[in-house]
Amino acid sequence: MLGMACQDNFMMKFTEKQLTFSAEGHTIHNTQVFSKDGQWIVYDTRNDDTQIGSTSSIELVHTKTGERRVLYRTNHQSTYGPGVGAATFSPVADTVIFIHGIRNADISQPYSATRRTGVAIAIDHPLKPIFMDARDIMPPFTKGALRGGTHAHSWSGDGQWISFTYNDYIMEQLAKKDSSVRDLRTVGVMVPGTVQVEADTADENNSGQRFSAIVAKVVDHPEPGTDEIDKAYDEGWIGGRGYLRKDGSWQHRAIAFQGDTRNTKNKLVTEVFVLDLPDDIYEPASVDEPLEGTIDQRPGVPKGIIQRRLTHTEKGIIGPRHWLRSTTDGKLIAFLTEDKQGFVQLYSVSPQNGEIKVLTHNHFSVTGPFNFSPDGQYIAYPGDGSIWVTKVASGETVRITEKFAENDKPIGAPVWSPNGKMIAYNRYVEQREGLFLQVFLLTLV
Repeated sequence: MLGMACQDNFMMKFTEKQLTFSAEGHTIHNTQVFSKDGQWIVYDTRNDDTQIGSTSSIELVHTKTGERRVLYRTNHQSTYGPGVGAATFSPVADTVIFIHGIRNADISQPYSATRRTGVAIAIDHPLKPIFMDARDIMPPFTKGALRGGTHAHSWSGDGQWISFTYNDYIMEQLAKKDSSVRDLRTVGVMVPGTVQVEADTADENNSGQRFSAIVAKVVDHPEPGTDEIDKAYDEGWIGGRGYLRKDGSWQHRAIAFQGDTRNTKNKLVTEVFVLDLPDDIYEPASVDEPLEGTIDQRPGVPKGIIQRRLTHTEKGIIGPRHWLRSTTDGKLIAFLTEDKQGFVQLYSVSPQNGEIKVLTHNHFSVTGPFNFSPDGQYIAYPGDGSIWVTKVASGETVRITEKFAENDKPIGAPVWSPNGKMIAYNRYVEQREGLFLQVFLLTLV
């Protein structure tokens, strides 16, 4: 039995069970790793975050029995690719989406940020890949297809839209010839709608089951002191079905993301931004910036998107890499930054009015990504060699695992099950063959 109250009036108790044991990695993603009924957890077989390109398998483990199933394996896997990883479950269907490197990966064309796509698997049809975002890197480009690599796919609350971060292969190649051009990371979405792309013998292109568009506007050289950004990344959906606007109307789909700005002194400051999305993304905001891009221009954003900066802080976002997370009701977006003592704490900001609140007051730093419980009352995160839960309304905090040594402390994000009664997390376990990331399950008593 685990669980220790930091305040006398708040206690959460969990039992802990190790679910995986084999001498290989078992990496869960930072969100949406449980099936909709909470019976399965999806993971890839990386043993650290840098190994997607050399990882060949997506697998499932059963939360009650520990049964393991192989969901997908790459063909002709090598050190250079294609590689798979970062799998997430749909909240409404027994379907998983994950990163898949381009199929022709080799030493001359390895897995990279611009050479990957999203592939889905229905868990009752294992080993049968469904290419989700179409890819077309040969002009004339195809509307609804992309020209690069998608990453860290996240499902909207209704399971219909999927967000991702993106790097563009065409711009990457152009930047090698023109120093004024930059390949800028940005955020995109894919929505229902098949996109057909002409097949090619090199396996560079593929058709897809979703229509894709880039939704965050980035520029090569942001003007200091403005809201222009040259990087949009580590996003999360706001609410299970959006959020209530300041004027009392409802924004049905919205994304919070981290954007890199430049202050008046031209210093990099990362802030929270919001994308209010229209009901459809099929038309460009400007005829001069087509959704599919051109040979010397990155893909344009759709008409009707409102991109706005939400925070105007002195320090900006600070701390370990993390993805912005929202409560299901859409009222709060959580992020990390330093307090006056230099500890990395959790903060929240309202998408409605930009009001910032402190969520944690710990005497240690948060050391990784975090997630809200489905009811929005709690937030779980790693720190001080443990997993912690903080009560959002009061800031009361409880350590829910033992304190582990540095080499076997929790890694990555603790992820809640859909019913809020379980938390999955990763940590290294020493075995005869070495240290391997294993999946652990905490069950609320």
